[in-house]
Amino acid sequence: MKLAKQIFNFYLDASIHVAVSVFCLLEITAVLLNININQNLAYFCFFSTIACYNFIKYGVEAEKYILVANRYFKNIQVLSFLAMGCAVYFAFFLHKDVWFCIGALGLFTGLYALPVLPKAKNLRSFGALKIFMVAIVWAGVTVLLPVLSANMSVTTDVWIETFQRFLIVLILLMPFEIRDLAYDSPSLKTIPQRFGIIHTKLASGIVVLIFFFTTYLKNTITPLDLIAKGILFLSFGFLVLYTQGKQGKYFASFWVEAFPIFWYVVIYAINYLLGNFFL
Repeated sequence: MKLAKQIFNFYLDASIHVAVSVFCLLEITAVLLNININQNLAYFCFFSTIACYNFIKYGVEAEKYILVANRYFKNIQVLSFLAMGCAVYFAFFLHKDVWFCIGALGLFTGLYALPVLPKAKNLRSFGALKIFMVAIVWAGVTVLLPVLSANMSVTTDVWIETFQRFLIVLILLMPFEIRDLAYDSPSLKTIPQRFGIIHTKLASGIVVLIFFFTTYLKNTITPLDLIAKGILFLSFGFLVLYTQGKQGKYFASFWVEAFPIFWYVVIYAINYLLGNFFL
């Protein structure tokens, strides 16, 4: 039991759980937009997520990231370097248009993690700004990259799907922001610090409504898209309702980050039912 818990904690701490969620969002994009995912892109996103997230979490100070004394974090470091090597390998098989988009998203990630301003270590130091930057990167990686990789035109429906993915990430970040309220420095001025937990949850509820109803702005609305977004809409409602400042150890780090995995399973189940019983 102790070994299983250690493996599970490593799975979370080493950002593997986040990478699985990114992989699931890529597959969701393929289903909703009816495109084929380039597996080289899928593997690139999976491994680069592990490497980038671990660098942001543990390696903002490069010296501390290279000279690691703790065995547990050294294992995470080794995994991160292996993941980066795998990401570079799969990147060689990607189309040049995908590379341009990766470069732009990589720039956003660099601005988020690296010191670029004299009075702040990085843009991550701006609490209210950081969640929007994270959401932009996730939306770009999980929607625009697979679309470009499939040589598909970036239509109005693609932009709406990208915007909805941006909103999804904003919603999923709110429990983390509320959880960290007791630990964040007041100088960060995060959204919960500025407006309090109640108003943050109200704002999240409004974002949930916008997320669902923007589906009707699409030129092509499929039953799968509408049902899948409806289920996620209801799930987000419960998430906003039950998110508290005092959370269980795994509430945000596992359950909230598992939402894309849950949505992936739901979409494939709905797609199977629609394809076999209603068409």
